[in-house]
Amino acid sequence: MTRDQLQAFLRVAQEGRLSPAAKGLGLSQSGLSRQLQALEAELGTRLLVRTPAGAVLTDAGERFLPHARRALDALAAGRSELERLSGTPRGPVSLGTLHTVGAYLLPDIIPTFARRFPEVRPRLSEGMSTALEDNVVRGVLDLAIVSLPVRHTDLVAQKLWEEVLVLAVPRGHRLTKVTRPLALADAVEETWVVIPSMSGTRALEAECEARGVTPRLALETDNAEAMRRMVERGLGVALIPELMARDHQSRGFDVVPLAKSGLKRQVALVHRGEGYLTAAARELKSFIVESVRAMPEPWGGGKRTGAAPGPRVR
Repeated sequence: MTRDQLQAFLRVAQEGRLSPAAKGLGLSQSGLSRQLQALEAELGTRLLVRTPAGAVLTDAGERFLPHARRALDALAAGRSELERLSGTPRGPVSLGTLHTVGAYLLPDIIPTFARRFPEVRPRLSEGMSTALEDNVVRGVLDLAIVSLPVRHTDLVAQKLWEEVLVLAVPRGHRLTKVTRPLALADAVEETWVVIPSMSGTRALEAECEARGVTPRLALETDNAEAMRRMVERGLGVALIPELMARDHQSRGFDVVPLAKSGLKRQVALVHRGEGYLTAAARELKSFIVESVRAMPEPWGGGKRTGAAPGPRVR
Protein backbone atom coordinates (compact mmCIF):
# COMPACT_ATOMS: atom_id res chain seq x y z
CA MET A 1 0.00 0.00 0.00
CA THR A 2 1.58 3.29 -1.10
CA ARG A 3 0.98 6.95 -0.45
CA ASP A 4 0.06 7.47 -4.10
CA GLN A 5 -2.58 4.74 -3.90
CA LEU A 6 -4.13 6.29 -0.80
CA GLN A 7 -4.11 9.73 -2.40
CA ALA A 8 -5.78 8.31 -5.51
CA PHE A 9 -8.51 6.70 -3.42
CA LEU A 10 -9.14 9.88 -1.39
CA ARG A 11 -9.25 12.06 -4.50
CA VAL A 12 -11.79 9.84 -6.25
CA ALA A 13 -13.88 9.69 -3.06
CA GLN A 14 -13.84 13.48 -2.97
CA GLU A 15 -14.50 14.17 -6.67
CA GLY A 16 -16.95 11.33 -7.28
CA ARG A 17 -15.53 10.84 -10.79
CA LEU A 18 -12.27 9.47 -12.13
CA SER A 19 -11.63 12.11 -14.78
CA PRO A 20 -11.44 15.20 -12.51
CA ALA A 21 -9.64 13.15 -9.86
CA ALA A 22 -6.97 12.10 -12.37
CA LYS A 23 -6.59 15.69 -13.57
CA GLY A 24 -6.19 16.96 -10.01
CA LEU A 25 -3.46 14.41 -9.33
CA GLY A 26 -1.66 14.98 -12.61
CA LEU A 27 -2.32 11.40 -13.77
CA SER A 28 -3.92 9.84 -16.79
CA GLN A 29 -7.26 8.18 -16.11
CA SER A 30 -5.73 4.79 -16.82
CA GLY A 31 -2.88 5.53 -14.41
CA LEU A 32 -5.38 6.45 -11.70
CA SER A 33 -7.34 3.26 -12.34
CA ARG A 34 -4.17 1.20 -11.93
CA GLN A 35 -3.47 2.84 -8.56
CA LEU A 36 -7.00 2.03 -7.38
CA GLN A 37 -6.88 -1.52 -8.66
CA ALA A 38 -3.56 -2.15 -6.91
CA LEU A 39 -4.97 -0.82 -3.63
CA GLU A 40 -8.10 -2.93 -3.91
CA ALA A 41 -6.04 -6.01 -4.78
CA GLU A 42 -3.88 -5.53 -1.68
CA LEU A 43 -6.92 -5.02 0.55
CA GLY A 44 -8.83 -7.87 -1.07
CA THR A 45 -12.06 -5.89 -1.50
CA ARG A 46 -13.77 -3.37 -3.76
CA LEU A 47 -13.60 0.19 -2.49
CA LEU A 48 -15.35 1.92 -5.40
CA VAL A 49 -17.99 1.04 -7.94
CA ARG A 50 -18.36 2.91 -11.21
CA THR A 51 -21.92 3.94 -12.08
CA PRO A 52 -23.38 6.20 -14.80
CA ALA A 53 -23.49 8.95 -12.15
CA GLY A 54 -19.84 8.51 -11.20
CA ALA A 55 -17.69 6.56 -8.76
CA VAL A 56 -19.51 5.48 -5.59
CA LEU A 57 -17.89 4.20 -2.41
CA THR A 58 -18.81 0.68 -1.39
CA ASP A 59 -19.51 -0.09 2.25
CA ALA A 60 -15.89 -1.21 2.54
CA GLY A 61 -14.78 2.06 0.92
CA GLU A 62 -16.80 4.12 3.40
CA ARG A 63 -15.24 2.23 6.30
CA PHE A 64 -11.73 2.52 4.88
CA LEU A 65 -11.97 6.26 4.08
CA PRO A 66 -11.18 7.72 7.54
CA HIS A 67 -8.33 5.23 7.99
CA ALA A 68 -6.82 6.29 4.66
CA ARG A 69 -6.94 9.94 5.76
CA ARG A 70 -5.28 9.15 9.08
CA ALA A 71 -2.62 7.07 7.32
CA LEU A 72 -1.69 9.97 5.03
CA ASP A 73 -1.62 12.34 8.00
CA ALA A 74 0.70 9.96 9.84
CA LEU A 75 2.99 9.70 6.82
CA ALA A 76 3.10 13.50 6.53
CA ALA A 77 3.94 13.83 10.22
CA GLY A 78 6.69 11.22 9.94
CA ARG A 79 8.17 12.87 6.87
CA SER A 80 8.12 16.21 8.67
CA GLU A 81 10.07 14.76 11.60
CA LEU A 82 12.72 13.38 9.29
CA GLU A 83 12.96 16.71 7.49
CA ARG A 84 13.60 18.42 10.80
CA LEU A 85 16.50 16.04 11.39
CA SER A 86 17.98 16.67 7.97
CA GLY A 87 17.43 20.42 8.16
CA THR A 88 16.50 20.52 4.46
CA PRO A 89 12.84 20.94 3.47
CA ARG A 90 12.04 18.62 0.59
CA GLY A 91 9.20 16.83 -1.15
CA PRO A 92 5.81 17.83 -2.57
CA VAL A 93 3.54 20.55 -1.19
CA SER A 94 -0.01 20.78 -2.50
CA LEU A 95 -1.20 24.39 -2.69
CA GLY A 96 -4.72 25.31 -3.78
CA THR A 97 -5.53 28.85 -4.82
CA LEU A 98 -8.17 31.10 -6.26
CA HIS A 99 -7.91 31.50 -10.04
CA THR A 100 -7.05 35.20 -9.76
CA VAL A 101 -4.27 34.59 -7.24
CA GLY A 102 -2.84 31.72 -9.30
CA ALA A 103 -2.74 33.85 -12.43
CA TYR A 104 -1.78 37.27 -11.06
CA LEU A 105 0.17 36.81 -7.83
CA LEU A 106 1.83 33.40 -7.56
CA PRO A 107 3.95 33.85 -10.74
CA ASP A 108 5.71 36.61 -8.78
CA ILE A 109 6.29 34.31 -5.78
CA ILE A 110 6.72 30.65 -6.73
CA PRO A 111 9.77 30.98 -9.04
CA THR A 112 11.75 32.71 -6.28
CA PHE A 113 10.65 30.08 -3.77
CA ALA A 114 11.72 27.30 -6.16
CA ARG A 115 15.19 28.80 -6.49
CA ARG A 116 15.54 29.09 -2.72
CA PHE A 117 14.18 25.60 -1.97
CA PRO A 118 15.06 23.46 -5.00
CA GLU A 119 14.17 20.19 -3.24
CA VAL A 120 10.58 21.29 -2.56
CA ARG A 121 8.04 20.56 -5.30
CA PRO A 122 4.94 22.78 -5.12
CA ARG A 123 1.83 21.27 -6.70
CA LEU A 124 -0.61 24.01 -7.67
CA SER A 125 -4.34 23.58 -8.25
CA GLU A 126 -6.97 26.28 -8.74
CA GLY A 127 -10.61 26.43 -7.79
CA MET A 128 -13.37 28.19 -5.89
CA SER A 129 -13.00 28.98 -2.19
CA THR A 130 -15.53 26.42 -1.00
CA ALA A 131 -13.93 23.55 -2.90
CA LEU A 132 -10.43 24.60 -1.82
CA GLU A 133 -11.49 24.70 1.83
CA ASP A 134 -13.05 21.27 1.57
CA ASN A 135 -9.87 19.88 0.06
CA VAL A 136 -7.77 21.27 2.91
CA VAL A 137 -10.13 19.72 5.46
CA ARG A 138 -9.90 16.35 3.67
CA GLY A 139 -6.12 16.49 3.54
CA VAL A 140 -6.03 16.66 -0.26
CA LEU A 141 -4.36 20.08 -0.03
CA ASP A 142 -1.70 21.15 2.46
CA LEU A 143 -2.41 24.87 2.02
CA ALA A 144 -4.97 27.00 0.23
CA ILE A 145 -5.40 30.68 -0.59
CA VAL A 146 -9.11 31.47 -0.29
CA SER A 147 -11.56 34.32 0.21
CA LEU A 148 -12.82 35.08 3.70
CA PRO A 149 -14.96 34.22 5.55
CA VAL A 150 -13.83 30.62 6.05
CA ARG A 151 -16.67 28.15 6.55
CA HIS A 152 -14.69 25.45 8.37
CA THR A 153 -14.01 26.75 11.87
CA ASP A 154 -11.38 24.08 12.55
CA LEU A 155 -9.05 25.53 9.91
CA VAL A 156 -6.29 27.98 10.77
CA ALA A 157 -6.63 31.14 8.67
CA GLN A 158 -4.07 33.90 8.23
CA LYS A 159 -5.34 36.99 6.46
CA LEU A 160 -3.06 38.03 3.62
CA TRP A 161 -4.70 41.18 2.27
CA GLU A 162 -7.90 43.07 1.56
CA GLU A 163 -8.66 44.71 -1.77
CA VAL A 164 -11.48 46.57 -3.45
CA LEU A 165 -13.39 45.37 -6.49
CA VAL A 166 -13.31 47.55 -9.59
CA LEU A 167 -15.32 47.59 -12.78
CA ALA A 168 -13.47 46.21 -15.82
CA VAL A 169 -14.83 47.49 -19.12
CA PRO A 170 -13.75 47.13 -22.76
CA ARG A 171 -11.18 49.69 -23.88
CA GLY A 172 -12.87 53.04 -24.61
CA HIS A 173 -16.19 52.04 -23.00
CA ARG A 174 -18.63 54.91 -22.37
CA LEU A 175 -18.39 54.49 -18.59
CA THR A 176 -14.74 55.57 -18.69
CA LYS A 177 -15.96 59.03 -19.77
CA VAL A 178 -18.30 59.53 -16.82
CA THR A 179 -16.95 62.44 -14.77
CA ARG A 180 -18.91 61.92 -11.55
CA PRO A 181 -18.18 59.08 -9.09
CA LEU A 182 -19.64 55.87 -10.46
CA ALA A 183 -21.88 53.72 -8.27
CA LEU A 184 -22.61 50.08 -8.99
CA ALA A 185 -26.23 51.10 -9.54
CA ASP A 186 -25.08 53.15 -12.54
CA ALA A 187 -23.88 50.00 -14.29
CA VAL A 188 -26.53 47.39 -13.49
CA GLU A 189 -28.10 47.60 -16.95
CA GLU A 190 -24.81 46.85 -18.68
CA THR A 191 -24.14 43.43 -20.22
CA TRP A 192 -22.13 41.38 -17.72
CA VAL A 193 -19.56 38.61 -17.64
CA VAL A 194 -19.63 36.97 -14.21
CA ILE A 195 -18.28 34.21 -12.02
CA PRO A 196 -21.40 33.04 -10.16
CA SER A 197 -19.82 32.47 -6.76
CA MET A 198 -17.76 35.68 -6.56
CA SER A 199 -18.65 38.35 -4.01
CA GLY A 200 -18.95 40.91 -6.81
CA THR A 201 -21.59 38.83 -8.55
CA ARG A 202 -23.61 38.57 -5.34
CA ALA A 203 -23.39 42.35 -4.94
CA LEU A 204 -24.54 42.85 -8.54
CA GLU A 205 -27.51 40.53 -8.00
CA ALA A 206 -28.48 42.39 -4.82
CA GLU A 207 -28.26 45.76 -6.58
CA CYS A 208 -30.35 44.51 -9.48
CA GLU A 209 -32.97 43.13 -7.11
CA ALA A 210 -33.12 46.46 -5.26
CA ARG A 211 -33.73 48.28 -8.55
CA GLY A 212 -36.18 45.70 -9.86
CA VAL A 213 -34.11 44.71 -12.89
CA THR A 214 -32.77 41.39 -14.09
CA PRO A 215 -29.00 41.31 -14.68
CA ARG A 216 -28.19 40.92 -18.35
CA LEU A 217 -25.59 38.17 -18.43
CA ALA A 218 -23.55 37.54 -21.56
CA LEU A 219 -21.52 34.75 -19.99
CA GLU A 220 -21.07 32.83 -16.75
CA THR A 221 -17.68 31.23 -16.21
CA ASP A 222 -15.65 29.72 -13.38
CA ASN A 223 -12.35 31.11 -14.69
CA ALA A 224 -11.13 34.63 -13.99
CA GLU A 225 -8.81 34.69 -16.99
CA ALA A 226 -11.69 33.79 -19.30
CA MET A 227 -13.77 36.56 -17.72
CA ARG A 228 -11.02 39.13 -18.31
CA ARG A 229 -10.45 38.09 -21.91
CA MET A 230 -14.17 38.27 -22.65
CA VAL A 231 -14.19 41.85 -21.37
CA GLU A 232 -11.18 42.62 -23.57
CA ARG A 233 -13.09 41.27 -26.58
CA GLY A 234 -16.05 43.56 -25.81
CA LEU A 235 -18.52 40.92 -24.65
CA GLY A 236 -19.45 42.83 -21.51
CA VAL A 237 -18.25 44.36 -18.26
CA ALA A 238 -17.14 42.58 -15.09
CA LEU A 239 -16.41 43.20 -11.43
CA ILE A 240 -12.84 42.11 -10.75
CA PRO A 241 -10.51 42.28 -7.74
CA GLU A 242 -7.88 45.01 -7.78
CA LEU A 243 -5.19 42.34 -8.16
CA MET A 244 -6.41 41.58 -11.69
CA ALA A 245 -6.32 45.26 -12.62
CA ARG A 246 -2.66 45.88 -11.73
CA ASP A 247 -1.44 45.77 -15.35
CA HIS A 248 -4.63 46.72 -17.13
CA GLN A 249 -2.90 49.50 -19.11
CA SER A 250 -0.93 46.85 -20.99
CA ARG A 251 -4.02 44.75 -21.60
CA GLY A 252 -7.15 45.33 -23.63
CA PHE A 253 -9.48 46.71 -20.97
CA ASP A 254 -10.04 49.82 -18.87
CA VAL A 255 -10.82 50.08 -15.17
CA VAL A 256 -13.54 52.21 -13.65
CA PRO A 257 -13.25 52.68 -9.86
CA LEU A 258 -16.53 52.42 -7.97
CA ALA A 259 -17.29 55.26 -5.55
CA LYS A 260 -17.82 54.18 -1.94
CA SER A 261 -19.00 50.79 -3.11
CA GLY A 262 -17.85 48.85 -0.09
CA LEU A 263 -17.14 45.99 -2.49
CA LYS A 264 -14.08 44.22 -1.19
CA ARG A 265 -12.62 40.79 -0.83
CA GLN A 266 -10.38 39.51 1.92
CA VAL A 267 -7.86 36.83 1.02
CA ALA A 268 -6.39 34.37 3.51
CA LEU A 269 -4.03 31.41 3.67
CA VAL A 270 -5.61 28.39 5.38
CA HIS A 271 -4.38 25.02 6.62
CA ARG A 272 -5.31 22.41 9.21
CA GLY A 273 -2.68 23.42 11.75
CA GLU A 274 1.08 23.37 12.12
CA GLY A 275 1.06 19.73 13.21
CA TYR A 276 -0.29 18.68 9.81
CA LEU A 277 2.31 20.61 7.80
CA THR A 278 5.56 19.15 6.57
CA ALA A 279 8.70 21.25 6.80
CA ALA A 280 8.31 22.00 3.08
CA ALA A 281 4.72 23.17 3.57
CA ARG A 282 5.71 25.37 6.49
CA GLU A 283 8.44 26.99 4.40
CA LEU A 284 6.03 27.65 1.53
CA LYS A 285 3.45 29.09 3.92
CA SER A 286 5.98 31.45 5.49
CA PHE A 287 7.40 32.42 2.11
CA ILE A 288 3.96 33.36 0.74
CA VAL A 289 3.15 35.44 3.83
CA GLU A 290 6.52 37.23 3.72
CA SER A 291 6.27 37.86 -0.02
CA VAL A 292 2.81 39.38 0.26
CA ARG A 293 3.87 41.58 3.16
CA ALA A 294 6.78 42.88 1.08
CA MET A 295 4.42 43.99 -1.71
CA PRO A 296 3.08 47.55 -1.96
CA GLU A 297 -0.33 48.32 -0.51
CA PRO A 298 -3.09 47.19 -0.60
CA TRP A 299 -1.60 43.68 -0.68
CA GLY A 300 1.31 44.30 1.66
CA GLY A 301 2.97 47.14 3.46
CA GLY A 302 6.25 47.13 1.59
CA LYS A 303 8.12 45.78 4.63
CA ARG A 304 9.40 42.35 5.54
CA THR A 305 8.35 41.18 8.98
CA GLY A 306 8.25 37.87 10.77
CA ALA A 307 5.38 35.64 9.69
CA ALA A 308 3.33 35.36 12.83
CA PRO A 309 0.96 32.43 13.06
CA GLY A 310 -2.55 33.31 12.01
CA PRO A 311 -5.58 33.13 14.29
CA ARG A 312 -8.10 30.38 14.13
CA VAL A 313 -11.31 31.54 12.50
CA ARG A 314 -14.23 31.06 14.88
